[in-house]
Amino acid sequence: MTMMQGPRPEWLTFDCYGTLVQWDEGLLAAVEKILARHGGPDIDPGTLIRVYDRYEHELEQTPPHRSFRDVAGTGLRLAMEELGLSCEPSDMEILTFGISAMPPFPEVVDSLGKLKQGGFKLCIISNTDDDIIEGNVAQMGGHIDRVISAQQARAYKPSRKIFEYAHKAIGATKDDIVHICASPHLDLAAARDMGFRCIWVNRGSGRKPLDDYVPDMEVRTLDRIPEYFRSIGWMA
Repeated sequence: MTMMQGPRPEWLTFDCYGTLVQWDEGLLAAVEKILARHGGPDIDPGTLIRVYDRYEHELEQTPPHRSFRDVAGTGLRLAMEELGLSCEPSDMEILTFGISAMPPFPEVVDSLGKLKQGGFKLCIISNTDDDIIEGNVAQMGGHIDRVISAQQARAYKPSRKIFEYAHKAIGATKDDIVHICASPHLDLAAARDMGFRCIWVNRGSGRKPLDDYVPDMEVRTLDRIPEYFRSIGWMA
């Protein structure tokens, strides 16, 4: 665990999916439901997820800007077609509804509450639409002060545009912020390029860190962060 340097931040910003919310588990459940509707074809759910992820990330970075609902639906359709399946609008609804319903990891709500009680302001910065993430935020105990979405910023991570939009919206500079995330190739890449402090929540999902960047701190679960902040005097 590397040491956190610099002044105590006013804001803690968070990635949502995979960091606060059980993305891998929720996506697997949605894909299994979609495949079951098509008669349980001989396609491994993990294969469909990998192909879908590829299309999703390509669409997010391809102009013009699309809503995440459009990105997710189009990505699913292209992935299913690549694997020889037809995709219906109801399949896309299963996916986006499943994302909105994904619950937080077990320690998240309590950890957010402790950070809030410790005097930090809490903001989510996420590659999603407002109406999709609303369902996830509703499960976080009322601790989140602000949500910045790709829909608002009209940009997706790792573009610095979404982070610059978020910093302006909450009225904070990068030195007033510590960002907390699980995604190396989206959030850690932005931290490397923009120079804001970053904590990597390495939940053991197999996502690899960047070769040319070391985050300011690495933890396995979110509950380690309040403990550490107390140890360095950032929380009572």
